[in-house]
Amino acid sequence: MTAVPAIDRTPRVLPGILLACTIAVVASSLAPLAARIFPLPVIVIALLIGIALHGFAVRPWFQPGLVFCVNHVLRWAVALLGLRVSLGEIAALGLATAAIVIASMIVTIVAGVAVARALRQRPAFGALAGAGTAVCGASATLATAIVLPSYEGKEADVVFVVVAVNALSTLAMVTYPLIAALAGFDAQATGVMLGATIHDVAQVVGAGYAVSDAVGNTAVVVKLFRVFLLLPVVIGIGYWFTHSTAVAGRAHVPLPIFALVFLALCVVNSTISAAPNFAEIYQPLKAALVTVSNWGLLIAIAALGLRTSVAALRNVGWRHLATITATSLVILAVVIGELLLLR
Repeated sequence: MTAVPAIDRTPRVLPGILLACTIAVVASSLAPLAARIFPLPVIVIALLIGIALHGFAVRPWFQPGLVFCVNHVLRWAVALLGLRVSLGEIAALGLATAAIVIASMIVTIVAGVAVARALRQRPAFGALAGAGTAVCGASATLATAIVLPSYEGKEADVVFVVVAVNALSTLAMVTYPLIAALAGFDAQATGVMLGATIHDVAQVVGAGYAVSDAVGNTAVVVKLFRVFLLLPVVIGIGYWFTHSTAVAGRAHVPLPIFALVFLALCVVNSTISAAPNFAEIYQPLKAALVTVSNWGLLIAIAALGLRTSVAALRNVGWRHLATITATSLVILAVVIGELLLLR
């Protein structure tokens, strides 16, 4: 099949892009109002609006643009997340903390696949649940979806994990500080526990600084270390699905340019942030690119919602909930166990 020239493809993708962008703007406008009623993140609001408008978005002229948002806008939004990570702050955590985080993430992802298999679900769903729990919630779920094989119900699975990890993060934000207190953890250990177990960055911030500034600072740095590990996690999951005998031939790992850009931006952010002479120029540029990343994720999740039918979500049953709950309990148990051993 002859490739469609970019100049001919542009008009085809515009309707879907504009629809996803419109939902992103509406969701952003509604977020402050929604926060007064129930603290839903803007990314979840965009997702829910998209799902509600699926019947309208199913028209053929929207599809090329929605696919473009899910496949391409998402990649570059994830790549720009690298600007949030400072390698110096991560190095300051020490080897023990790094080992706790890495070990718990590996166990959680493996547990997600194992539980999914045990419950007769697709291993790909287990990988989504494991990555969303182990790394950074919605962003990791969306990034992992890029390298997983296509299968019937994949978009509904992605939507479920995004919504579920947010709900579980909100629950964790309230309950995990209490668990840390019951375990007798000091400020350092509490920060490590919160940063290593709560899925989304916003809830890590809420839980950590609700305890103290010291706990909040540690929790955020630990969480950023998990974000940094998004690169090897995505590549590792993609590699496994490509070379596993169980799924060989059905998975394809695209050239991970977005992952390499993520790593390069981590290095750039770490290098320039340490050079005060460039701060005046770099910080506004960084803030602008972080905003672009936020909007890119919002547009991509809106497009994903628009491509997901309520009928498909009805097929999501107790096994999905059991898998994502299991991964959340696994990472919590592993981190607490490791911290108790080191005490």
